[in-house]
Amino acid sequence: MVSHLFFYQLVLLGLLWLCVMLHYAWPNECARGDQRPSKPLPPRKRSSDPKPFPGLTRKPPCAACEQAHAHRPQPPGCPPPRIVPMRGRPRQVETSCHFCPHANCDYRGWLGLGNITSNGHPSGGPWRQLHCTSCGGYFQETHGTPLHGTRVVPEKLVWAVGALAEGLGIHAVARVFEIDPNTVLAWLVEVADHAVAFSQYFLHDVRVTQVQLDELFALLSAVKAGEVSDAEAIQRLSRSPHWVWAAIDPITKLLLTIDVGDRTLAMAQRVVHQVVQVLAPGCVPLFLTDGFKEYTTALLTHYGQWVQPARWRAQGPTPKPRWVPLPGLLYAQVVKTVRRRRLVRVQHRVVFGTLEAVQQVLAACGWQINTAFIERLNLSMRQHVAAIGRRVTMLCKHEDGLRQQLALYHVYYNFCLPHASLRVPLPQPLPTNGTGSAKTWRPRTPAMAAGLTDRVWTLREVLLFRVPPWPQPVGV
Repeated sequence: MVSHLFFYQLVLLGLLWLCVMLHYAWPNECARGDQRPSKPLPPRKRSSDPKPFPGLTRKPPCAACEQAHAHRPQPPGCPPPRIVPMRGRPRQVETSCHFCPHANCDYRGWLGLGNITSNGHPSGGPWRQLHCTSCGGYFQETHGTPLHGTRVVPEKLVWAVGALAEGLGIHAVARVFEIDPNTVLAWLVEVADHAVAFSQYFLHDVRVTQVQLDELFALLSAVKAGEVSDAEAIQRLSRSPHWVWAAIDPITKLLLTIDVGDRTLAMAQRVVHQVVQVLAPGCVPLFLTDGFKEYTTALLTHYGQWVQPARWRAQGPTPKPRWVPLPGLLYAQVVKTVRRRRLVRVQHRVVFGTLEAVQQVLAACGWQINTAFIERLNLSMRQHVAAIGRRVTMLCKHEDGLRQQLALYHVYYNFCLPHASLRVPLPQPLPTNGTGSAKTWRPRTPAMAAGLTDRVWTLREVLLFRVPPWPQPVGV
């Protein structure tokens, strides 16, 4: 009978044989000391090509779009027939820019239909009386303007409003013209309402190739007065409504819209909606902004469409429709990095479209991706609007007062203030009355460059313009 010791010896010999075989079979690094170590694998590079926007399953809501149709004035119907005078001498006073304000008149709100005649100056007053031959009503030529019903000299009111438009505060204007500050404030409120209606009447169906948007803040009056600390003021500023939003066409320098509100998505939606209302239908320009991310959602809301994605597999559920930007939408951002109040880096980011398409649009003017024109407009606004000027005592007190000053500046900048870069040379120099040199340039305003008007408006003409209640059809 075999003992157990014999089996233990066999197992021990088997283990030794296995160790020897593993020693010869295992790769020995010391034996290859003369060989060079293999090179490490290079890191995998990520593709720098922009990935296509995947789209949204839901369209972002816009409160301004939902309320647009409710506040848009529409004519009651077709215009009435034109009245041609058959007797008397030809009319000498131009009345085609006036309309009948009476509610019971069929010609109410319509321009240039021949129903308005001049009736002279009653009681030797400064304003002319007009007569509607359709309803027989009478009204003054200042009806519906800030000059209607005022007892002050018209030139004094125009000069005071002009001083406000040039950057003087309400108290400064009151001291210069020796009137009460409350009177100046009342004039500003009436002129602001008239300026808003004036801008809405003229700014429509504008065709542009570029739009630059930006926002700037106004210093809180509580910080200057010492009512709150600097830290608390900064915390308030982040959610303060004192942010001025603006959009400009960098080619014609036309100020498309200006508004006041929080620096939020809802306000970005509102500003982009106003730009869309000003632009012509089907006009999709190149948008240039700073790095504020809410602009992306706002532009996608107004310049997007539903697209059905293709099926990846033959079986399975159908993919949901996606809200994607329009094929012609181009949007680029200028992202600035500031450290210790110093600009350290500027990056260009193309959000919608391709870099080649953006550069092709800018190459027509010889430009690169920039927001320099809207930044220059911010400086002009701070110089002409006393409420948002830097290092001044006329600080904004509330949102309504700031909005009224901005409405006045909007009209004054577009129609009354010639821009030096928009002037055109005259065919022949015009001699002056004095001993000065002849005029060689024709001044132009942004509204003239955009084709909205053919002359430089004076502030008196703007205040005396009677804004019709609805847009007039072409050819009437």
